[in-house]
Amino acid sequence: MAKEKVVLAYSGGLDTSCILKWLINKGYDVICYMANIGQDEDFNMAKEKALKIGASKVVIEDIREDFVKCYVWPAISYGLLYENRYLLGTSLARPCISVGLINCVKENDATYIAHGATGKGNDQVRFELSCYTLLPDIKIIAPWRIPEFINRFEGRQDLLKFAAENGIPVSVTPKAPWSMDANLMHISYESGILEDPNQEAPEDLFLMTTSPKTSVEASTRLEITFEKGVPILLSVIEEGKIYSNPLDIMLALNVLGGKHGIGRIDIVENRFLGLKSRGVYETPGVTILHSAHTDLEVFCMDKEVYRVKQVLRERLSDYVYNGFWFSPEGEYTRKCLDLSSETIEGTVKIELYKGSVTILGRSSKSSLYNADLVSMDKHAGFSPEDATGFINIQAIRLKEYNKFLKY
Repeated sequence: MAKEKVVLAYSGGLDTSCILKWLINKGYDVICYMANIGQDEDFNMAKEKALKIGASKVVIEDIREDFVKCYVWPAISYGLLYENRYLLGTSLARPCISVGLINCVKENDATYIAHGATGKGNDQVRFELSCYTLLPDIKIIAPWRIPEFINRFEGRQDLLKFAAENGIPVSVTPKAPWSMDANLMHISYESGILEDPNQEAPEDLFLMTTSPKTSVEASTRLEITFEKGVPILLSVIEEGKIYSNPLDIMLALNVLGGKHGIGRIDIVENRFLGLKSRGVYETPGVTILHSAHTDLEVFCMDKEVYRVKQVLRERLSDYVYNGFWFSPEGEYTRKCLDLSSETIEGTVKIELYKGSVTILGRSSKSSLYNADLVSMDKHAGFSPEDATGFINIQAIRLKEYNKFLKY
């Protein structure tokens, strides 16, 4: 009788390596899926490790281009920012990886998807909701929610013991006292010593960015050109370099932002499950793009449309954070926000220095800025006396309210 096939979202780390062996011991035929989404990983070594443990197949897929074009670029266009601080680096990666997992399931005629996300976190929700939407009949195995598994493995020491008993290679490098998730967009750090919200993050935690205190002394000037809300061109003035490929733009901005210490935040956020968690993030390139795009859209977008967009932006930020990228409400909101980006085109001049992103200027053919109309030196069709009536009308409500005040 043929074994049932499971596609395991595999990282090569201790957790998913032990889960791989556990699934094999349970009688499954396990195919490991690894998505290259920009993390610093030795994929060949991870593949050899998975095959040695007993995986029947290891699929390694480079999805960096898709991640940038289909998730990061739209997020910049929409201005996504969860709870006004978090640029959603991990949240955006999960639906992208889920597409790869589902494609792997279909190509290998598998029945199940398995993952190593914990039972307290957001990722279990994001992966599973995305997969159920993309393939409603898929079955999911989440070991960290299965009593048999969690009763046997309470933590890292139990996993290490299991690894030793089953000949699973374990890195000899001491494990950092925090957990980390990396992709092209950012690196997130949580757990361990960071579970104390008053514990300052040590400087050696950061891998993408230099401390602003010790960053380079010379500033860097950039010009970023947008079309329909997404970046299409990056010019690094001092270096005389121009980038137009989305992946190249992203990688270049990460390097530039990193050397200037841009994009670090330390926050407590609200998880979808209702828990509060502390996260430390570094998102250099997207922080630069978010600042530039925000400046350009105010320049080009109608005032009231901009305010409606802010409401929709907050809703979509929640949807993405909570795992509803592929939901009907997510799709509807994205289409609305796409419409608002039709006229967002132009170039923004920027200076990077010591952790700051400074906007130096902007230009656009679709700008709603009228220099003559706003000029203090000429009327240009604006009648100053009209402001008197405007002020009087605005004051009616305030005068009425004042009748009831006692000073």
